[in-house]
Amino acid sequence: MTEHTYAGIDVSKDHLDLAILPSREKRQYSNDEGGIDKLIKRLQNLPINLVVLEPTGGYEAPVAAALAAQAIPVAVVNARQVREYARATGRLAKTDSLDALVMAEFATAIKPKARPLGDEETEEIKALVSRRRQLLEMLTAEKNRLAMARQYLKPKIITHIEWLKKEIENLDTDLRKRIEGSPVWRVKDNLLQSIPGVGKVLSATLLAELPELGKLNRRQIAALVGVAPFNRDSGHMIGKRSVWGGRASIRTALYMATLVGTRHNPVIKEFYQRLVARGKAKKVALVACMRRLLTIMNAIIKHQTAWHYT
Repeated sequence: MTEHTYAGIDVSKDHLDLAILPSREKRQYSNDEGGIDKLIKRLQNLPINLVVLEPTGGYEAPVAAALAAQAIPVAVVNARQVREYARATGRLAKTDSLDALVMAEFATAIKPKARPLGDEETEEIKALVSRRRQLLEMLTAEKNRLAMARQYLKPKIITHIEWLKKEIENLDTDLRKRIEGSPVWRVKDNLLQSIPGVGKVLSATLLAELPELGKLNRRQIAALVGVAPFNRDSGHMIGKRSVWGGRASIRTALYMATLVGTRHNPVIKEFYQRLVARGKAKKVALVACMRRLLTIMNAIIKHQTAWHYT
């Protein structure tokens, strides 16, 4: 059987102190790009179950992001939890400071869930994405009303439209700050936006509402979103296939990104043109392209490799 391996990292402004159990190996690396690369290479040679580190005013962000990007399980835990565990087990005196070995022992005994991004922050970003969608629906409704409104009502509707646009802009700014401030989300966001046609809206929507991205195979992720074709053999529908179910909000954002992709993403553009040339209806071809784009994004997050086209 493979031996379970846990690691703790004591993070400071200049250094990363690594401790590994059960070997009790200790190493120190510089807290910069070169040091982080060396630390990751060391961990990649081990059957790592979990790496634990504590928040240190942002100094932990680069190494936490790098670990997550390489699919190394990492948990940023509250230092108080580690300290209470260490005191309860006699591994820490009242005046002692936490070190990497103590954190590795905490990881071994407690096995906190690998979750670099806090639940509260996740829920806040989901709420922002949901609120953005609500505002967009209101904006569309007001624009439709404007076309049919009496003249004396139009200035009020226009004022509301401008307010909605400003609120959406403010929400976009807030979303970007939160995503860029989270090491794990920032890495995934950069990977997704490396794909032509995938912008900040689709990326934020996927990060907030599709945590399964990169963890399922292409058929499973397509079915989950609702872009997998299913047979509907009933009455006059015998032999026909359609898509249904899934997560409508993700499909909406995916649809808009795919439209852009049919013009600017060489893979999606070629696939769309080939389907249409074979006689597929444009709507059917577009849904197939949505499925293809989703498959690409799923693979990129799974393998942590940015878009590359040759």
